[in-house]
Amino acid sequence: MTVPQPPEPIPGARLLFSLDPSVSHLNHGSFGAVPIAVQRAQQRLRDEMEANPLRFFTQGLVDRITHTRRHLATFLGADPDGTALVGNATTGVAVVLQSLGLRPGDEVVTTDHGYGAVAFSVERECRRTGAVSRTVPVPLTATDEEVVEIIRAGLRPGRTKLLIVDQLTSPTARLFPTAAIVGVAREQGVPVLVDGAHAPGMLPITVASIGADFWVGNLHKWAYAPRGTAALVVAEPWRERIQPLVVSWEQDSGFPTRVEWQATLDYTPWLAAPVGLFTLRSLGLDRVRAHNAALAAYGQRVVGDALGVAPADLPEPGGPTVAMRLIPLPAGLATTMDAAQALRARIAERLAAEVQVASWKGQGWLRLCGQVYNTPDEYDRLAVRLPTLLALG
Repeated sequence: MTVPQPPEPIPGARLLFSLDPSVSHLNHGSFGAVPIAVQRAQQRLRDEMEANPLRFFTQGLVDRITHTRRHLATFLGADPDGTALVGNATTGVAVVLQSLGLRPGDEVVTTDHGYGAVAFSVERECRRTGAVSRTVPVPLTATDEEVVEIIRAGLRPGRTKLLIVDQLTSPTARLFPTAAIVGVAREQGVPVLVDGAHAPGMLPITVASIGADFWVGNLHKWAYAPRGTAALVVAEPWRERIQPLVVSWEQDSGFPTRVEWQATLDYTPWLAAPVGLFTLRSLGLDRVRAHNAALAAYGQRVVGDALGVAPADLPEPGGPTVAMRLIPLPAGLATTMDAAQALRARIAERLAAEVQVASWKGQGWLRLCGQVYNTPDEYDRLAVRLPTLLALG
């Protein structure tokens, strides 16, 4: 099989970012990259805040946040009145967990594709309340239909008080059929929280059509917002039950304002986020999605070939716009989280390439992303140099 052709570059896209040109930034999914125009918009907001802090925080800030929220929610296809801006997806998950009122004997169900920090949050809330957490294993090669049936079989009506499922998984770069999963959970009366951390900007989503009770997603990854910008979307029946992690002066305003307002929090990332969407739309949303997915697929094949991985053994993400791809590492490498982190650091230091290395089910995996600032030669260079580094240990 031939290696897929890389996409044509988007002219001028690399110049929109202030990334170090001596490094190949192939891990956009972890922390994103903020365009220069968005950085400058946020700096102007910070200048405004520091010029007169009292006026900034007390004259119209809540209205400005509300206006921004409505703009971002519209982009996500979510109800603005049911959307709260939060710092990141894990913050949104924590808000939902502590608002559920879990009790001894209740359970929270996740899959083994979930994000580690979310698992920590579930474990903490279960320890605090006496509830239990249970993980449903889902094979990496499972079809969408098999995923739905596996999760259906893992639910316990009456006992399962929350199912958390990823829209696009972080450790395995797998797109889950979330709308179908929500459907089978609803049949059993089980609320669902969809972790859509990677969805905004990358996937052509309409949050309302998923039908989840709760949905969280980061805009500071693929939607070019400043870091610390995420959305928590809550279905109408749950909104009055949602409480902030920290009570502040807008507590009596109800959801979503009481969740958003955290006194002297720096709100400039949220207020600058629409500039990120403007940048994305200026480049062409569909064009960016297609480019990034094609580039990630190219990188997966050339690096996979260099490591001797057969094309049939390269996991497919399950969606045409998924811009993250996995490559299995040779046996014995990155089999633990510590080993994975050490290998990632070694690749960064010796090859000047930022990638993600994960350990999942005792197997080491390399995760590559595609973004408009990347070029095919960055993956080619990694393909040439990585086998030697791995062989040297």
